[in-house]
Amino acid sequence: MSSDTVIKLLLADDQALVRGALAALLSLEPDLEVVVQVGRGDEVVGAVAKHQPDVCLLDVEMPGLNGIATAAALRTAYPKVKSLIVTTFGRPGYLRRALEAGASGFIVKDTPADELAQAVRTIFAGGRVVDPALATESLAGGANPLTNRERDVLRAALDGVPVSEIAATVHLSAGTVRNYLSSAITKTAASTRVEAAMIARDRGWL
Repeated sequence: MSSDTVIKLLLADDQALVRGALAALLSLEPDLEVVVQVGRGDEVVGAVAKHQPDVCLLDVEMPGLNGIATAAALRTAYPKVKSLIVTTFGRPGYLRRALEAGASGFIVKDTPADELAQAVRTIFAGGRVVDPALATESLAGGANPLTNRERDVLRAALDGVPVSEIAATVHLSAGTVRNYLSSAITKTAASTRVEAAMIARDRGWL
C-alpha cells in the first residue's frame, strides 16, 4: 500500500453514539476516511453501491439484517469489498459464523483505536484479523452442533412461548417442533427449551 493511499470506510451500527465515536477515532488516521455511516444492516449493500468503500465495519446486532448476514450479502454482491465485524458481543460462535459468511475479521469494540486502525489496514491489504481471545475460545468450543431447523425453533423459543406458537412461527407441526427442541436440549445439555435457547444464544450459535 503506497503512503498516499486512503482507505474508504463504511460504518454500520444501530447506535448513533457508537458510530460517531468510531468515525471520530478512525478519521484521526491520515490514511482512513469514513465515507458513509448507516444504522441498519439492510442499508449496507445500497450504501456500498453509492459510496464505494473499501472496507465495511459491521456491528453484529443490527435491525433489518444482522452483521453476519450483511457480510454474506456483501461477499455475494461486492466480493472485492472487505468486511470487519466490530462488536460488543464477543461470542465464539459469532466468530466462526462471521468468518464462514466471508468477513475478513472479527474484533470487539473495546479494541484500542490504534489496533482497530491497523486491523482495517491489514484487511484492506488482503489479510485477516481475529481477536486472539475469541479465536482461542472458538477453537475450544468446537463447531456449532445445531442444525438450521434447530436454530430456528430455539430462536422462536427464547421468549418462553408455547410450542404451538413456535410451530406457527417456523411453519412446522407441533410434533416436529418438539422433536427439534428435544434434540437441541440434548445438544446444549440444557433442562428446558428456554435454557437451551439461552445457552445457544450466549455461545453465538443462533
